[in-house]
Amino acid sequence: MSDLHSINEAINKRAGRKLLPSIGVGILILALVIGSLSFFDRILFVALALAFVYRGIWEMNRALARANINICSSLYLSATIIFLAAWFEAVPGIAVATALTIPFTLIAILTRGPKDFVRNAFASIFTLAYIPFLASFLLVMAKEDDGLRRIMTLVALVACNDTFGYVFGVLLGKHKIAPTISPKKSWEGLIGSVIFTAIGGALMLSTYFDQAWWVGALVGLGAVVTATSGDFIESAIKRDLDLKDMGALLPGHGGVLDRLDSVLLTSPFIWAILNLVG
Repeated sequence: MSDLHSINEAINKRAGRKLLPSIGVGILILALVIGSLSFFDRILFVALALAFVYRGIWEMNRALARANINICSSLYLSATIIFLAAWFEAVPGIAVATALTIPFTLIAILTRGPKDFVRNAFASIFTLAYIPFLASFLLVMAKEDDGLRRIMTLVALVACNDTFGYVFGVLLGKHKIAPTISPKKSWEGLIGSVIFTAIGGALMLSTYFDQAWWVGALVGLGAVVTATSGDFIESAIKRDLDLKDMGALLPGHGGVLDRLDSVLLTSPFIWAILNLVG
């Protein structure tokens, strides 16, 4: 037992995360996603996704406040409008809702006066685009008749990228990709992500969407690019604001944004690809 504890502590030290709580939280989130997509016409999924988005906006607001940047509190209302538009009108609804909420956000910030208007306005619009806009593509996929399969394809590819990048990085990682942005990310971890996410893509698209294995493998490679980029973007935000994590809500992961960083950038990609191959 002591040997197992020592191994776990060594993994935690090298990876910068507590492994067992991280696995437990991952399983719980997966169960919530599957459950919310299985009952009550998937309305529970809308509520779950919106709750995560609200928390993400709160975490971003809290993080930016460290740099004396104050985003607009109306973003919670904007997120709700974008999500409702996504659920009822799909992508055209997202486009119209976002186009309407951007000027609304700018006007709301203008009421504070000219001091720090530019930095607060740009931070607010960035938050609007980064969190509710990108996350709204989850609802477009979930609303489809095969919504569960589409969401699970997204989850599987992101999980393959993150999990095997983590495993290969912990076991073999020596050569850092961008140590000033994400010190734990290694080329060896990226190789693990590429191999197993390509395999995951081949399995998911051949099983659920009747596509050739190589089409799924290419989709998996694209997901590696978007998911890894999402992780780097989140890391860059934290480095710029001198944060280790965006929050502490999820043991072993940090905040909601620490868990959703890969999902946010990958969602529009998977939506577009599944529409194309479908």
